[in-house]
Amino acid sequence: MSHLEMAMATLIQTFDQYAGSDGKKSTLSKAEVKTLVEKELPGLLQGAKNPDEVDKFLKNLDLNRDSEVDFQEFIMLIGALTCALHDHFCK
Repeated sequence: MSHLEMAMATLIQTFDQYAGSDGKKSTLSKAEVKTLVEKELPGLLQGAKNPDEVDKFLKNLDLNRDSEVDFQEFIMLIGALTCALHDHFCK
């Protein structure tokens, strides 16, 4: 597999690893998203000035307001974070 194919497989595996602890394998609950962010994106939490910022961020991630994060919303998060990092490192 190419690097990009491996990255895509990793995203799928990471989502699947955290989804389903509440019984729904196709979505992440708020608790599952928090666990994923804490374990997989610890720098994001360290950059937050207060816990309310993280909660607001997670709420904004749920685009369809169903109190869950589906795979498409998860990928949008990863894409947005990747763009922000790219912009940061290019400056």
